[in-house]
Amino acid sequence: MPGKLHDNLQLFRKLTFTKVIHIFWVYLTYWMSKFIGKPLFSPLPFSVGIEPTTACNLGCPECPSGLKSFTRPTGSIKEITYKKIIDQIKKTTSYLTFYFQGEPYIHPEFLNMISYATKSGIYTSTSTNAHFLTPKKAEQTIKSGLDRIIISIDGTTQEVYESYRKNGTLQDVIKGTKHLVEAKEKVKSKTPYIVFQFLVVSTNEHQIQGAKKLAKTLGVNSIVFKTAQFYDYKNGNPLMPKNLNYSRYFKKKDGTFALKNKLDNSCWKLWSSCVFTWNGNVIPCCFDKDAQFVMGNIQTHSFKDIHASKKYMKFRNSLFTNRASIDICKNCSEGSQIWNTA
Repeated sequence: MPGKLHDNLQLFRKLTFTKVIHIFWVYLTYWMSKFIGKPLFSPLPFSVGIEPTTACNLGCPECPSGLKSFTRPTGSIKEITYKKIIDQIKKTTSYLTFYFQGEPYIHPEFLNMISYATKSGIYTSTSTNAHFLTPKKAEQTIKSGLDRIIISIDGTTQEVYESYRKNGTLQDVIKGTKHLVEAKEKVKSKTPYIVFQFLVVSTNEHQIQGAKKLAKTLGVNSIVFKTAQFYDYKNGNPLMPKNLNYSRYFKKKDGTFALKNKLDNSCWKLWSSCVFTWNGNVIPCCFDKDAQFVMGNIQTHSFKDIHASKKYMKFRNSLFTNRASIDICKNCSEGSQIWNTA
């Protein structure tokens, strides 16, 4: 696929020699740590997530933003905090996911912040429900230099779509997608690479083929089918798909459900990535949605000091001893999460 090829090239173009060496060093220290069974010094990650805001216009039933159920502080990132993060990570970060919880386009300075990361030589990606993609926002998105955009579309009819995307309107998602595709065509831009993301649950699994056709009709670059996370899955969940190939869980002989991921006592994410919440807290993983494991704050310490701190090293070490006992790991889907379709 030409679009996919260009997307890969876009990432490779931003890989300086220093960043390539850094990625190699991250891989090496991880595998050496895994081999000896305890963490060695961990270099800064090459993939970073930043949370623009915790606010969201939808009410999805398995999402803390949608449920408004956070136990941590909520809010939107300030420009000074954001720039402080980018200025400290730009030499080692190759891939920036400008999304964690919430809807990024709600933040009034979202696209200006994307531009800042683009000018810093970082590949940028975000995820949206597309309700705010007006023609003007679509054009601004192109100009920002955003490399990849993931659009959540969990149904091909309004009834099915809103069964999970509470308060959402499918036609707004389709319109937003069309605006973005048309804006790309207008200025002959190959970016951002547009991905439809279809979260497979029991209410929409019958529309998988229809979603593929819709993606092709609208001219998006690709569609991915993602497994849903359920906080209470042991005894099943009404939203769990009947086709367990699209589930993070399997049914045991006693009728209860368990995570497919075996949760080995190691985790690549603890070396390759981390997340900054809107208020500058550093957390080890995107599965820590409620920021239970704050390693430090960029406002008071440098990222380098936080990442090399005793607290962070102690957390990495806990993965090598009993990962299954760590709350945020108990629902980890790493290795069984996404199915790709052109």
